[in-house]
Amino acid sequence: MIKKITLALVAFFTLTTHLSHAQSPKAEKLKREVVNSVESNYEALTDLSDRIWSFEEIAFQETQSSAALADYAESLGFTVTRGVAEIPTAFVAEYGSGSPVIGILGEFDALPGLSQNKVPYKSPLNEGAPGHGCGHNLFGVASLGAAAAIKEQIESGELKGTIRFYGTPAEEKFFGKLWMIRAGLFEDVDVVMDWHPGPETKTAVQKGLALVDFQVEFFGQAAHASSDPWNGRSAGDALELYTAGINYYREHVKPTVRIHYHIQTAGEVVNVVPDYSRIWVRVRDSSREGLIPVYERVQAMAEGAAIMANVDFKVNLISGVHEILVNRTGSATLQQNLEKLGPISYTDDEQDFARKIQEATGKPQIGLVSKIEPMEETLENSMGGSTDVGDVSWVVPTIRLSATTAPNGTPWHSWAVVAAGGMSIGHKGMAYAAKALSMTMVDLFTNPELVKSVQAEFKEKKGDYVYKGFVPEGPPPINSKLQ
Repeated sequence: MIKKITLALVAFFTLTTHLSHAQSPKAEKLKREVVNSVESNYEALTDLSDRIWSFEEIAFQETQSSAALADYAESLGFTVTRGVAEIPTAFVAEYGSGSPVIGILGEFDALPGLSQNKVPYKSPLNEGAPGHGCGHNLFGVASLGAAAAIKEQIESGELKGTIRFYGTPAEEKFFGKLWMIRAGLFEDVDVVMDWHPGPETKTAVQKGLALVDFQVEFFGQAAHASSDPWNGRSAGDALELYTAGINYYREHVKPTVRIHYHIQTAGEVVNVVPDYSRIWVRVRDSSREGLIPVYERVQAMAEGAAIMANVDFKVNLISGVHEILVNRTGSATLQQNLEKLGPISYTDDEQDFARKIQEATGKPQIGLVSKIEPMEETLENSMGGSTDVGDVSWVVPTIRLSATTAPNGTPWHSWAVVAAGGMSIGHKGMAYAAKALSMTMVDLFTNPELVKSVQAEFKEKKGDYVYKGFVPEGPPPINSKLQ
């Protein structure tokens, strides 16, 4: 009860101080200027986004995408440090000095197998190649556009402090931010801004799911599958027994738990008892605390499968992420800026494109929903996906946004998101995100009390928890066989 009262007082203090600050003529003037900056650079940002869309680069292989963003930042006058945290495609672009230090995250990796033309029906651009099925070609560009708008105000003397853009690779697999955190790159940051492409525009105040990724290898003995199978010890049998165990276990976990697996190899030919098999397993739950016992149980099953098949086994941690520590104080400020901006406007052609995507994916043909919803309540078990932004949010207060870049109801991680993200629907969402993020950063730079209130909520919610990332020892898995 005391904790709830404390949080309520923090929220009330934040609301009253921010409402007073919202009437500041200087802040309102600067917000108009950062919006104008995004609009004046719209063509350059769109071009950059389309280039990254065309590169189609997956986790830790985003060489061209990373270089394009870093080069653009450098051309604007940012100081760019490339190859941070032992990751060749990770970088930091910074401008200014002193406090506050406001960070903003930018992702740019694609997903395997989702290549798609800019048309409202499934049509691979390069059959079997990757595609931006999560809209990350828009993500990094919008964040950098917002950082650039703030940089202009620091350069002119209107704002004081430091703006820092983080080029964060491998969000879809491996979770590059974990190694950036481990390298201490967020230690001096006051607040971080983040956004993600989505089917609607709103403040992002749900926690998502914590997860852990690990790989299980089974090692047996090869033999002829017909003439002397008794001389073989099948790693394939172990893998089948293991997946059977996982699937029986599903009945006995809490509704918030998710378990996925991908069989990577289980033998090469039918007439050889396989001596090697490998499976990639992912366990999720609504909190890291709930995740751990499930993770431990599923690891133990690997030993049981190995015993039954009379083979050896090995469990390798890949990485994992925390659920998001939501900051409602910062989100309330962002919500006010969304309402100030108003919804995105769409042309008849864009709405027609959206309805055709909805028809092709079996969804109601309602087009793009253009409105700003009230800020949601944060649910205890919000379910959904997972992100390494969750880990950042346990290290530094993080304010998050979702902006519309694909039609309502669109299956995410699909060709439909790739199609919309490569044309004007995605471009408009990208520009909108850049405006909303930069406006909120104006509030953070001009109102020290707001920064203190955001940090107070962060400290209250984090409590005594000591962050430790789900990251194995050693360098990032740049050349992992998981690729």
